[in-house]
Amino acid sequence: DKAVSNGYSERIPIPDIEYDKGERLKAEKEMLGLYVSDHPLFGVEAALKRKVDHSLSELTEMEDGSPVKVGGVITNLARKFTKRGDQMAVFVLEDLEATIEVTVFPRTLVEQGHKLVDDFIIAVRGRLDRRDESRYGLIAQDIEVLSGLTDGTASPLRLALPSHALDELKIQRLKRILRDHPGESVVLIEIGRGKVLRLADDFRVDIDRAVGELRMAFGHDAVLL
Repeated sequence: DKAVSNGYSERIPIPDIEYDKGERLKAEKEMLGLYVSDHPLFGVEAALKRKVDHSLSELTEMEDGSPVKVGGVITNLARKFTKRGDQMAVFVLEDLEATIEVTVFPRTLVEQGHKLVDDFIIAVRGRLDRRDESRYGLIAQDIEVLSGLTDGTASPLRLALPSHALDELKIQRLKRILRDHPGESVVLIEIGRGKVLRLADDFRVDIDRAVGELRMAFGHDAVLL
């Protein structure tokens, strides 16, 4: 082959480029209509679960009009207009088990529309809209973009709270503080005699936001960073 002997080839070299996960999955979804190599929620399922009240699959058992908070990935986002000419939006929310169509009416869109981008991971608070036995959707009332979701990588929060000093009032105060500042850090409580109590994942906390309130409630030395 003359072309080969002259060192010439019509083959176009393909650069060896590795895209980050977000860019790769977005490209797959745009070209193929589905995620192929991975899913945006793989590895953060537990973190997402702590941000919501229900998985999407659980909504099939709930009644029309039920208030819910669910989460997942925005897909197939489309902006439309009502008969009056006001802009609204519709998108499909997808988790690892199911999907649901979410409707964002004009008033909510004005307040929340800047948070709507395909492939964003979000939590949606809204009202279940059961059209019939097989079709149901969600009317969005509030949207929260969830960034920096991690499972188990955040440093734990250690508290020194001897069991003999914990009465019911202090326990309820501790629960309230932890629930007011949800985050990714597991809470470990040293209750004395070398015993450490690990609280359930429902009480994972944002250390930076909670530490000041915890020190005010239980003393500076109670928080071990």
